[in-house]
Amino acid sequence: MEFKAITSDDMYKIEENAEANFGVRKMYMMENAGHGLADFIKFKMDNMDTRMVDKRIVAICGGGNNGGDAMVCMRHLSCYPEAKYTVLLLVDPHDLRTEEARANWTILKRLKSVESLWSNHIDQVKDRILDSDILIDGILGTGVSGSIREPHSSAIEFINKSGAYVVSVDIPSGLDPNTGQVHDKCVIANATVAFHRIKKGLVNNESYSGQIHLEHIGIPREAETGIIENET
Repeated sequence: MEFKAITSDDMYKIEENAEANFGVRKMYMMENAGHGLADFIKFKMDNMDTRMVDKRIVAICGGGNNGGDAMVCMRHLSCYPEAKYTVLLLVDPHDLRTEEARANWTILKRLKSVESLWSNHIDQVKDRILDSDILIDGILGTGVSGSIREPHSSAIEFINKSGAYVVSVDIPSGLDPNTGQVHDKCVIANATVAFHRIKKGLVNNESYSGQIHLEHIGIPREAETGIIENET
């Protein structure tokens, strides 16, 4: 069965319903998303000419749950000591918008295996972006609209200049998740790992998304009742 693409609003309603009526906490969803993202990256690296040995893997995180997903991913990847891991947070940790993202940032700060930095001045972190081998784009999520502010705007530009293998979290940063339009600028990804269902903006947009991989994150299909029409 081919799963129907949905809007970001539908996804929000499904997540809320899964937690409120089925007890599937958003922390579980984030953990599953980050773990699936890590598995995808490890699989890709193991099946390419280059492997993870001495690779510089950098996650760039904004203040939302896409950033939290990337943080979880880096915790799981850090179990493989052959690579070097850096998480760059582009907002003050106190400005992380969800409990789940804040909890995962706190965990990362306790790890010696992951370099965790935050700065809202892109010049302080741009070298780590440009020198990376693998980049995880967790800057902007499904709520993007209009022009992109700094330091997020420059971070997107540096990602696209880096030459790294770029994996976007759920949607490339800057791509409208519902229309697929780019209003300002957008990450050009080699791959996008989408969660639960593909967002409508990814359909026929491979020039930005790259390969699309769908990862299920433990949301039961019953949570879609009344939100998504029945599929056959």
